[in-house]
Amino acid sequence: MPMFPDTKITPERIAETEKRIRPHIRHTPVLRSDLADFGLNPGRLDFKLEFLQHSGSFKARGAFSSLLGRDVPAAGVVAASGGNHGAAVAYAAMRLGIPATIFVPSVTSPAKAERIRGYGANLVIGGERYADALAASQQWVEERGAMAIHAYDQPETLLGQGTIGLEIEADIPDIDTLLVAVGGGGLIGGIAAWFEGRVRVVAVEPEGAPTLWQAFEAGHPVDAPAGSIAADSLAPKRVGELMFPIARAYAQRPLLVSDDEIRQAQQTLWDRLRIVAELGGATAFAALFANKYVPAPNERVAVLLCGANTTAVRFD
Repeated sequence: MPMFPDTKITPERIAETEKRIRPHIRHTPVLRSDLADFGLNPGRLDFKLEFLQHSGSFKARGAFSSLLGRDVPAAGVVAASGGNHGAAVAYAAMRLGIPATIFVPSVTSPAKAERIRGYGANLVIGGERYADALAASQQWVEERGAMAIHAYDQPETLLGQGTIGLEIEADIPDIDTLLVAVGGGGLIGGIAAWFEGRVRVVAVEPEGAPTLWQAFEAGHPVDAPAGSIAADSLAPKRVGELMFPIARAYAQRPLLVSDDEIRQAQQTLWDRLRIVAELGGATAFAALFANKYVPAPNERVAVLLCGANTTAVRFD
């Protein structure tokens, strides 16, 4: 069995993290459905509704893990984000009484920017992509002495996201396969570290932002395109160094889905289940709905719906 002595992202540490953050996060529910509901061959399908987490995405887990597991300076915390990580850090900082500054690129959706401001954080918008926001946040750390909370390439972040795997195993103990969207890889890295191969963990990425796919091809993280309609949540420059050996050991080679397939998946979740998912949150389901992943007969499949910070549905 592979060992990761430098990362220390282990099931034991994930379980310890879960106990630490439990008072501050929701145990999100699972919705039992059927593949036939979506015009596919009949078979059981479970959805992990992680978009019901505080701040509208799974990112709250990693944020609380960081804030509760590290010594925070008087200058507070700073984070760079496409939106969801920033909202999560802002929310966790608000709940714990910690000053927070969040840097986001111009592609960040208005819904995510509004959430960050609503949680009382100092929001700074600049640059076109996540990498630009990250560079600006690093300069802020140097100038102000704030503590940086990385969106995906930090042990506390992966440990926090790994607690989703713990919940899934508790609620769906007979699961065979889990489909997970990938951006920087903190989510799938933490989940794969929890399961350690006991469950088939399938990575799904937009064709326009194939960060993990290109890392698998190269054998290490490399710069990748940062396009796609899901760029505000699934388009960093490259996957994290910490998650890559975990993904290579315990996750399947990534599947790529088109922007049209992501949009169709988002619309279908609304039409069939009345679930409002952001584009990045619907990406894992897109692989199933577009037949990029075809389950075997009697295979027990689950899809992680990871975020819902979107204005795709407006209520009059």
